[in-house]
Amino acid sequence: MNMGVETEKIEFKKTTGELREGITSLASMLNKNSYGVLYFGVKNNGDVVGQQMGDRTLREISQAIASYIKPQVIPVIEHQLIDDKNVIKIEVRGSEKPYSAYGRYYMRSADEDRELSPTALKELMDKQTSSDILTFVPAPVQKLTFNKLKIAYVTSGLTVNQATFEDNVGLKNSDGKYNLMAFLLADENDISIKVVTFAGKDKTDLIKRNEYGGTCLVTAIDKVLDYMESINETMVKMGNHRRTEEKLFDMASFKEAWQNACIHTKWDKGNPPAVYIFSDRIEIISTGGLPVDLNKEEFYKGISKPVNSKLQKIFGQLGYVEQTGHGIPLIISNYGKQAFDIMENFVNVTIPFNYEKNNVTELGIQGRTSLNEAEQRVVGYISKNSNITIRELVMQSGYSDGYIRKIITSLKKKKVLERQGGNKMGKWVLKNMRAEALKVAEGKAEYATMDDVFED
Repeated sequence: MNMGVETEKIEFKKTTGELREGITSLASMLNKNSYGVLYFGVKNNGDVVGQQMGDRTLREISQAIASYIKPQVIPVIEHQLIDDKNVIKIEVRGSEKPYSAYGRYYMRSADEDRELSPTALKELMDKQTSSDILTFVPAPVQKLTFNKLKIAYVTSGLTVNQATFEDNVGLKNSDGKYNLMAFLLADENDISIKVVTFAGKDKTDLIKRNEYGGTCLVTAIDKVLDYMESINETMVKMGNHRRTEEKLFDMASFKEAWQNACIHTKWDKGNPPAVYIFSDRIEIISTGGLPVDLNKEEFYKGISKPVNSKLQKIFGQLGYVEQTGHGIPLIISNYGKQAFDIMENFVNVTIPFNYEKNNVTELGIQGRTSLNEAEQRVVGYISKNSNITIRELVMQSGYSDGYIRKIITSLKKKKVLERQGGNKMGKWVLKNMRAEALKVAEGKAEYATMDDVFED
């Protein structure tokens, strides 16, 4: 049998007596294509001649690859029978270029392994730092759908051509397989996106873990933003006949930090971005540190060096990000450069709360109950009219019917609200509220937060 010809991704070796040359070819193919296949038992013209096999043959090949290709890769090594002849197939993948073999660097050109000069090696490294790894690393699952992403495009006023959508967006690599970016944007995946809440100022006491992953990254980002908006409660002050309000944190700053974390994290490292909520602050952490060609001062000025340029382009089309680079300066203007902790492999953004957050049962802590702004508004309407209907709440608040019902369900869970009587003749009853509660809801309190207006 003849297996064809050698290419930039395929190398044939007659026996493992050419193991060193074979390992050199693997490193060479990794540097060119991030992928390579090596066969032992096949002549360089493609004829299958077979390979002698011993008890330790496969193990010795694996150990040699581990020892002499750097950075280390994990090969897939298979024993195959072709025309009743033993053939060994070695398949490698990797995106940590450049790869060396026996301390030297090679680049595949057609079916040759050409040793790289120091200048050529530098060019390869520069290309690697600017390349978009998400677009050529294959997805771990190839059966994917993208209905949620398509809906996001249509919602943004963009045209979706069903026949060409995947190619236009760039969801496949040069081999025609779905890439890692496609996996991130698929309707279903196994990528975890967590918002974790702790009781105090450190991670000693974890009280709640919200999971928003497993779905299209666009959807996951929105779910996290919706949740953070829901807990961004308002402090109300009344003085000199003037009402002032102060949010727990600046939502615009959080939005910029969170979207940047999701778009610029190095997803190929396997550590998705996460949000940690403490009693005095929020932390948003992403993987990868700064790009190698971007220093801290350039970063603080808002100069953008996209880690995942294709992914950023998609989010730009959907209206999530702009190219102006104003997000980092916005965060700095509100919280200073100290908001950023830039490490070698991580970037951590800290957004402090504008006032101390008291015990919050909606986050799982025993004590008083906290209401977000929407819940406060509904409480205010009900305090003025205990017979108010869902339809009237929708009309007065401007919220949707579904959102009003969600708020009412939340208020019931917090034991702030109950319904007495039927739908037509019944009424709403606000429970365990101090007199100050109604003042806050109606904007008449001299000074209060919604943490302070319920009986313990």
